[in-house]
Amino acid sequence: MWDQIASPADPRHVAAVVELARRAEPGCGDTVVVAIDGRSGAGKTTLAAGVAQALAALGTVEVVHMDHLYPGWEGLSAAPGLLATTVLEPIAHGDPAAYPVWSWVRGDWAGTRTVRPSRYLVVEGCGSSVGPAGPYAAVRVWMEADRPLRFRRGIDRDGETYEPMWELWAAQEEALFEDDRTKARADLVLDTSTL
Repeated sequence: MWDQIASPADPRHVAAVVELARRAEPGCGDTVVVAIDGRSGAGKTTLAAGVAQALAALGTVEVVHMDHLYPGWEGLSAAPGLLATTVLEPIAHGDPAAYPVWSWVRGDWAGTRTVRPSRYLVVEGCGSSVGPAGPYAAVRVWMEADRPLRFRRGIDRDGETYEPMWELWAAQEEALFEDDRTKARADLVLDTSTL
């Protein structure tokens, strides 16, 4: 599934993000939010794991995966608002956050996850720096890779069963990112096509 990381992130990519985070002013209360955004299969989860591990040497770190916040295969556009209201707003006020977790197996919400205020909050996934979530991000990273490679990574990761959902999700990504101009507003653009 999406959170099974097969190989480590490129150390140069990790170092570049960590340097930006280290220098960034908090935009969410006392927390520096690092939003790792981009289309499916670009390597966001892999980079987030490397960045979170490296940032832990500089202070407390929490991680939020957008895959927990999408309310199903047609829920991409709703997720940035959920991120803002259930996670980022409470953290900005210095309070713990608790957000609902989507069960992809059940097709419904299944429990909650708590996020503590911390020095760094790494948010990874499509839409993590979009719309109402954007102003909280101190560092915006855009990840990209060639479409055929992203597709292959996605199918390798999730299995052939999910192939029909790829186009549905890709169309939502296109609309969301075009309206938001997400890549153009990123602090750092990383291409994983050659990794």
